[in-house]
Amino acid sequence: MSSPSASAASLAAALRSATERLTRAGIADASVDAELLAAHILGTGRGAVQAAAIRGDAIDAQDARRLDELVARRETREPLQHLTGAAPFRHLELRVGPGVFVPRPETEIVAQLAIDALSAAASPAPIAVDLGTGSGALALAMATEVPHSRVFAAENSVEAFVWARQNFALVGADNARVAFVDIERAFPELNGQVSVVASNPPYVPDAAIPRDPEVRLFDPPAALYGGADGLDVVRVVSRVGLRLTHPGGSLVIEHGEWQGAAIRELLTADGWRAASTHPDLTSRDRATTAIAP
Repeated sequence: MSSPSASAASLAAALRSATERLTRAGIADASVDAELLAAHILGTGRGAVQAAAIRGDAIDAQDARRLDELVARRETREPLQHLTGAAPFRHLELRVGPGVFVPRPETEIVAQLAIDALSAAASPAPIAVDLGTGSGALALAMATEVPHSRVFAAENSVEAFVWARQNFALVGADNARVAFVDIERAFPELNGQVSVVASNPPYVPDAAIPRDPEVRLFDPPAALYGGADGLDVVRVVSRVGLRLTHPGGSLVIEHGEWQGAAIRELLTADGWRAASTHPDLTSRDRATTAIAP
């Protein structure tokens, strides 16, 4: 960024144009996306972009072209996180892209429930398992925020596993590891030893159509759809959780806002105790927890 000149455009004008285009494309927070795309191109933060625009700084022709290209892709509803290559999650910044589910802000409450249960475990080195880790969001949040724990993550999608392995390496938590394994057969060596099993499984019913184009068009179907009622993988997580957890261990499952009652009934029928559903920050039911018998 520099002072305006005859050969450079105003950053503020470029942001206004980008915001107008994204608004027409139906992006809810168009100005935020425009600023974050500019920040990505300029190698700085959103606050620095806002300050530069207020100062009247310029954006050079090459950066302006790159911004125009990214805005054009965002207009098609390609996820912002695919364009920047990063998704914030709690205190982490995770690498994401095609082939892996983009972690959402609502999953942060799921992570908090798992972290609280792991922190409360009566062990000097409690064990947690993340079934279907995707980008690694839940596992890495637990590992970094409960550093005395040991965290094991399972992923059975090749594409997602590549992203997870990259994120585990970048975060560098030496108390966490990720394995390429089907969740139904994950970690038999941990049977009866796990304090917390957490999962953000696919839970969209097969016949449902996600509202957001970013989800419908770009998230991998295997990370979205969970059978006729959306609960096929939840059933697997319940069974595997009972195998892994010790008595009194916790299960934390993310789900859709209308699925709490069905999941509580499912878990109770499987033998879990004290099944309870929790809202996210928008007051929508988002996670159900239960205690191993």
